[in-house]
Amino acid sequence: MQLLSPTATTYSELQNAYEHFNKVLFDNALPACLITLQREKRTCGYFSAQRWANVEGQFTDEIALNPAYFAVTPIVETMQTLVHEMVHLWQHHFGKPGRGRYHNDEWANKMESIGLMPSSTGQPGGKRTGDHMGDYAVEGGRFLMACQALLTAQFKLSWYDRFPAEEHVAHGQASYASQLSDPAAAISPAQANQALANVVKPTVKAARQSEDGTSLQAPNRSNRIKYTCPSCAQQVWGKPGLRLLCGGENCDSIPFV
Repeated sequence: MQLLSPTATTYSELQNAYEHFNKVLFDNALPACLITLQREKRTCGYFSAQRWANVEGQFTDEIALNPAYFAVTPIVETMQTLVHEMVHLWQHHFGKPGRGRYHNDEWANKMESIGLMPSSTGQPGGKRTGDHMGDYAVEGGRFLMACQALLTAQFKLSWYDRFPAEEHVAHGQASYASQLSDPAAAISPAQANQALANVVKPTVKAARQSEDGTSLQAPNRSNRIKYTCPSCAQQVWGKPGLRLLCGGENCDSIPFV
């Protein structure tokens, strides 16, 4: 059997995820869109209405995802970004979007209805509406149930950006998804897969910032972050950007992530 190319594999997986969430969370109401990968500084993803046109003069919307986060954030959070932007797409076609980048009450209500809590910080206690918004998954909510069904069906992302920036790693380790009760949802692919951990090499700089979408807070470099051994799960805290090796009995020189 001929294997799909990395391009076909990656976009097929993202399209499958879009179709799954469209069916389970939006009753298949959303039209097709063009999913792209864009490295945008401090942005996990964005939605752009009618950004593309074909030779017949037809339009389609764009949902962009930032692959720099894929390896170092829990896969649940990557799916959150996709669904966050799907809510923007829903609002563009069936509601009344806020002006510019503003995430209004209608958007926030739709997010809550599908099990994602809007938050300006991506954590409990953040503002519910505003220009720069993240979200977190509600335990027992519709999104996590839909995500669990997707992951149970052997869904995966096969290809990962090897060079996330320090802020991407810090974001993944501070993600509220890392606190979920489901262990499989709480760790990043680089933590779950030793082969991937061996080839992912965080760098200091990230790509330049562009269009706003799912927004992040700039990392506070004075804060400590959590590092985890992917083999024995031993954890230590330190400044972002450290290169640590596990010294456990069965973990000779395994790098923390």
